Amino acid sequence: MGVPSNAVSKNQSNSAREVLLLLDEQMAGPLHDRLRRAVRAAIASGRLPAGSTLPPSRTLAADLGCSRWVVTEAYAQLAAEGYLESRAGSATRVRSSAGSAATRTAPLAPLPPLPRFDFAPGLPDLRAFPRQHWSAAVHRVGLRAPHPDFGHLEPAGHRDLRRTLAQHLVRSRGAAVTPNDTTICAGTTDAVTRIARALRACGVTHVAVEEPGWPGTRKAINDAGLVPVPIDVDGDGLQVDPLRTQPRIQAVVVAPSHQFPTGTVLAPTRRAELIAWADAVDGIILEDDKDADFRYDRRPVAAMQGMAPARVALLGSLSKTLSPALRIGWFTVPPRWATAIRTANPMELPPPVLDQLAFAALLENGVYDRHLRASRRRYRTRRDSLMAELSQKLPSARVSGAAAGLHLLLHLEDADAADVVALAARDGVRVGNLADYHTATEPAESTLVVGYGNLADSGINEAVDRLARAIERVTAMHV
Repeated sequence: MGVPSNAVSKNQSNSAREVLLLLDEQMAGPLHDRLRRAVRAAIASGRLPAGSTLPPSRTLAADLGCSRWVVTEAYAQLAAEGYLESRAGSATRVRSSAGSAATRTAPLAPLPPLPRFDFAPGLPDLRAFPRQHWSAAVHRVGLRAPHPDFGHLEPAGHRDLRRTLAQHLVRSRGAAVTPNDTTICAGTTDAVTRIARALRACGVTHVAVEEPGWPGTRKAINDAGLVPVPIDVDGDGLQVDPLRTQPRIQAVVVAPSHQFPTGTVLAPTRRAELIAWADAVDGIILEDDKDADFRYDRRPVAAMQGMAPARVALLGSLSKTLSPALRIGWFTVPPRWATAIRTANPMELPPPVLDQLAFAALLENGVYDRHLRASRRRYRTRRDSLMAELSQKLPSARVSGAAAGLHLLLHLEDADAADVVALAARDGVRVGNLADYHTATEPAESTLVVGYGNLADSGINEAVDRLARAIERVTAMHV
């Protein structure tokens, strides 16, 4: 018989825990002895570790449907055997010296140490997350949300967020979307996964991806049962001519406003050519727009979806603007694909409703827009400081892709990027290697991907010192 108990006594208001005690109906002996053995078995199995609280005797007796004496007698015997301890007016607990296997449960594996200086690309400034605004929004919507909002989630996401987000995308990205077109998901990789499943169900077999590009996109496409086909990116963005020579490709994932990791913008002529290609093959373009919010030395670039809403799905997320930990993203799809996506993803649900409503509140009251503007100023200043340090300490290295985004490319003259990454890591510096974002080709130059979004301003000088030292040592090894 399984007996869960989570009642809370006056003296255990902060310490009572739910406990499952299994009493074998076939076990011989009186009930108090069977209970004693059940508690001892729970301790031995690890379900009751040292220091854990047992239910009050009155509560457990009520759950078991027995007299309170049965429980107090079992507890007393276990205390005499050294398994439990109790004091007048306090809870009954498992003794730290019980000596069972349960009290020696293996600890969680330690997390790998964080680098002292983090040039990892793709992270925003985690110190700048608007904690007060976010927590206030969660508190407010938690108090005010209608009771039905705490029931089953709408599969496409809460309508308040879809409404405010659609307005934001129309206003800030030039998108042609409505709340009905918009689906809330767990990020752009989740969006690619959902759309890829629908494409496979509709007979699509091959999807073009940018080379170099984000590995998660390729994995999502592959996991959905499709074949990712790398297409080279040059100074004008994704090359369109190779698409015309591969008739099996009917979909493409592209980042027109700020390609990751090269930082290129898809040229206007390429945009027009890509849309014409999609029309010709009756295909779809998945526009990854999550990296479009931060630009410093160039004008804003509108979302391509606004040019061809019947051919372009728009994908975005909060991973670069607020935090990847929120797991909030969105996508809009051309109407002809909407039913297929719902059918292919019947069990997918959006993020927690309170997080959705909190984000909707920040969109509604302007906090999110103000956060974006403040972030642009912060990242521009940080980028300028980083480039000044790189220019001074690594004058032979060339920088590209710095006009927008949260990273830049550092092209090395005589040092192997993989060796630099490994050596820098031993000195507490994490930095990326452009080769890790290639699949079919190798970079033309040995190149580092240097993120600065989550790099502390006070650490830029020393971080570049250490990176330069690693580059100099690797260069010397190859001379």
